[in-house]
Amino acid sequence: MTGTYRFIGKATPRKDAADIVTGNTRFLNDIKIQDMLYGRVLRSPHPHAFITGIDKTKALKLTGVKAVITWEDAPDWKGGTPRYTRVLDRKVRFVGDAVALVAATSVEAAQEALGLIDVKYEVLPAVFEMEDALKPDAPQLYDEYPGNIVTPGVPFFGPKNLKEVVMGDVDKGFEEAEVITEGTFGYENIPNPLPPEQPGVIALWEEPDSVTLWVSNQASYMDKITLYHVFDRKAQVRTIGGPCGGSYGSKFMSWIVQAQAALLSKVTGKPVKIVFTKEEHLAAFTLRPGSRMRAKVGMKKDGTVTAISGRWLIDTGYYSMTTQSQVAVGCGEVQIMVRCPNWDLKPVIVCTNRNASGIVRGFGGQELKCALIPLLSLAMEKVNIDPLEFFKKNYVKPGDGYFWRDGIWYTYRGVDYTKTMDKGAQVFGWKEKWKGWLKPTSVNGAKRTGIGVGVHGNADIGEDASEAYVRLDPNGTAMLFSCVTEHGTGQRTNFVKMVAEVLQLPMERVFVTPSDSLINPYEFGPAGSRGTYAIGSAVIAAAQDARQKLFELMSPMLGAEPSDLDTFDGTVFIKNNPEKRIPWKAMSIDRTVTGYGRFEPDYTLSNCMMTFVEMEVDTETGKVDLLRVVNATDVGQIIDPPGLEGQLNGCLGSGGIDSAIFEETVIDHKTGHILNANMIDYKWRTFSELPVIDNVVFETPFPSHRFHAVGVGEIATTPGPSAVLMAVSNAIGTWLHEYPVTPEKVLNALGKVTQKTGKPGAT
Repeated sequence: MTGTYRFIGKATPRKDAADIVTGNTRFLNDIKIQDMLYGRVLRSPHPHAFITGIDKTKALKLTGVKAVITWEDAPDWKGGTPRYTRVLDRKVRFVGDAVALVAATSVEAAQEALGLIDVKYEVLPAVFEMEDALKPDAPQLYDEYPGNIVTPGVPFFGPKNLKEVVMGDVDKGFEEAEVITEGTFGYENIPNPLPPEQPGVIALWEEPDSVTLWVSNQASYMDKITLYHVFDRKAQVRTIGGPCGGSYGSKFMSWIVQAQAALLSKVTGKPVKIVFTKEEHLAAFTLRPGSRMRAKVGMKKDGTVTAISGRWLIDTGYYSMTTQSQVAVGCGEVQIMVRCPNWDLKPVIVCTNRNASGIVRGFGGQELKCALIPLLSLAMEKVNIDPLEFFKKNYVKPGDGYFWRDGIWYTYRGVDYTKTMDKGAQVFGWKEKWKGWLKPTSVNGAKRTGIGVGVHGNADIGEDASEAYVRLDPNGTAMLFSCVTEHGTGQRTNFVKMVAEVLQLPMERVFVTPSDSLINPYEFGPAGSRGTYAIGSAVIAAAQDARQKLFELMSPMLGAEPSDLDTFDGTVFIKNNPEKRIPWKAMSIDRTVTGYGRFEPDYTLSNCMMTFVEMEVDTETGKVDLLRVVNATDVGQIIDPPGLEGQLNGCLGSGGIDSAIFEETVIDHKTGHILNANMIDYKWRTFSELPVIDNVVFETPFPSHRFHAVGVGEIATTPGPSAVLMAVSNAIGTWLHEYPVTPEKVLNALGKVTQKTGKPGAT
């Protein structure tokens, strides 16, 4: 379809490409402000304790130290959902929780000062396991969360916000089933999304109540809104978002470090920078939520799912900011994957004494499906149905419906993804390689190969509101006002493409403002693959509005109606008489034309990603290797081919496929310390270990916006983990039910070693 557009669908240079490859891009840690101080955080060595005393005298005497702040000095700023978590608290709830803040003239002085602060603790019992946290005699993390159960629901999603999936009659559904399977299944390795750039911020508090923050986040405008509430709605907050060195959702959780820097700035009257070390990033920042479900599934022999019931436990760590949102979206996404009339799925969000979980690509649906698909696979095995055929049959079709995160029923109006799935299977060679459940594709001595498939989709491609302005200048240029930060995907350039296409203006004559909340309208930010549809719709509408206003302004000059006009390369002409044209500068040197666009949420469309994997297992050592990946999707219209390829090839890391193979956060349940909080012991894939990846991309026009496109980047990671679990189970001929599939777990399943732990399993 690329031939129908001038810029859309074409590989064009990114606006920021030259700066990135020449090292001229200024990331947050490159920014220096006059008189800037450096902040460091003293962190708790205990997973659960009361602070009974702090002596900061020695630290304050150290040369260069300008402030030491403890819970006794701090305002009662709170965040989270609900807002019960303090920026500094007398009670610490995980190893790494903030105890004191230091600001100094150098990082070295601030770090030295931390060692001079004398802290006395009353150590409390800690709890790390969800089932233990729910026991009546369990240590309680918050008075506000009795039984360590987090308050369900997301008021931001509306009065009916989705807290569970309950519909139909599950008893009747199980009576109609021809097979029933049940068991406990987990996705509990809480991988770190691990963006290359660690969290950080610069804050400047100017009295009496104004604060500016330079942030590294994919959604800088939302930082403004979050912090406004954290600061008791008493401060004017301005956020400036620069290039973000990756987020994968996680930096939405930056409010604590941002508030810490703001507090130090307020006390010192100077700008303060705090940037995490990589160890802090791994040990004290956002992880994927832990997920475990005890559930039962009813199925007919043709693959029709008649009933699903169960209890879904979600480990959010020491507090929740977005976990309720992830539960709501996950409960919606599972309905997109499985068309079932009878549900009784009850989530419970649990607090434990570890660092917090929050937004990671796959947002709720990955956590839920990685536990549910293995259970569905047991039923598929019993009825002997090919998982590809099962997913094709059950994935949402036009006219089907689902309850989304706001608790409202929506009728799906998108495309049928069956052809996409079939093409992906053809490219992968599924029919030739599939031998049946728990049967390897090939055996070569001790090495066996197996295949698996997973699927995921998300109606959040139309989530939340976006706004944009487009200003046309008489010199034949256009300026896009949008508070979208560049977080590695090239979307700022993609929005320039959209404006250029609407205005038929060369891309080098279209510019975009810095991501500054002071000058730009509201923007939720790129998340949930919403950039292409939601943000894109606002940008397109603003460009179209500016174009129409331009025609209305210049139509008298051309003696024609606005509807008779068109524009190309900064001139306006009569469509049926192209020779009659005038340049934009005819509007007058003292005039500009500004268009406005807004997108309202729309949950009637969903994207889709199906991932096929081929795994090799060494039955002597238990080692598993990823040999090949095929991703299949339909995007409606490709906006930027290299960008799309990069997103699809990103299916491995950031808590994706490799969270089924080796990525995991290892916590010592005796001390609460993370044992692999460094780049050596946290296992992740290197460039030399990349598998073959093939991407199948259809372009079936969607009823979305002018360019008929939808986004898919966020969901690239999600179908893979359950597909790996399926493939390895097929390779070794026995079921695996937990992640990652380490050599120990493989050998345990083969009866060659005794595994030390392992709760999930079928019954």
